[in-house]
Amino acid sequence: MFKRTKSKKGRRSPLATVSLIVVGLMTTGGAYALFSSTANADDNTSTAVAASSQSDVNEGQKLFASNCATCHGLSAQGTSEGPSLIGVGAASVDFQVGTGRMPMAAQGPQAEEKPAQFTDQQVKALAAYVASLGPGPSVPSSDLTDGKTGNAAQGAELFRINCAMCHNVAGAGGALTEGKYAPNLHSVSGKHIYEAMVTGPQNMPVFNDLNLSPQQKADIITYLKYVQDNKSPGGFALGSIGPVAEGLFIWIFGLGAVVAMTVWLTAKSN
Repeated sequence: MFKRTKSKKGRRSPLATVSLIVVGLMTTGGAYALFSSTANADDNTSTAVAASSQSDVNEGQKLFASNCATCHGLSAQGTSEGPSLIGVGAASVDFQVGTGRMPMAAQGPQAEEKPAQFTDQQVKALAAYVASLGPGPSVPSSDLTDGKTGNAAQGAELFRINCAMCHNVAGAGGALTEGKYAPNLHSVSGKHIYEAMVTGPQNMPVFNDLNLSPQQKADIITYLKYVQDNKSPGGFALGSIGPVAEGLFIWIFGLGAVVAMTVWLTAKSN
């Protein structure tokens, strides 16, 4: 009888159980909200162009209406002539317009790089306007694109795994199907390389922060800048077109020269 009474007094109040459940739910919910906001910030480098002023957005809207709306629609919703730009982010506009790919000179399999038709300030304004329409990748900071903050050795390995099958191991570019091609990267700025990785222009896949972290992207840029700034240690690189083509070159011209010399010496001796 004594033990039964003691056990009854030691039982927890029903309110204690409810309180523990409430505390647990609040803790779990708060942690999930914090994790979600952090992950979203990593995936979309920016949900708008926060650093841009409203005047940039207004100026960009005017430029867009007079130069881009014919293909992309007055509200950038897209038409039969061009895709929707809502949600592509400032990085996509900075890449496409900053490299002269947009506006396109003519419809074709691929937008080709050409001299930019807008000033840097105008490109910034266009990017600010498009970024204000929906969340998307922002223009990267210079510390990730200057080619000095990454590891060139790690960047070379990442480039061989993810990029070399199209762009060549030395970034010399290569042909694709249906008239398309992977461009030469020897003269591309680090900023545009980074923007291409996060936006996936043309046939290029998107490398978001879950595929390649910002530091890994910086490593790749550092490797490409190293290739740009350092000449081939073997002398004439033949455009860095690869060992098969280089071997074929030696086989045809080198061996051909030997045969020609042999024929000439034989004819001279006779």
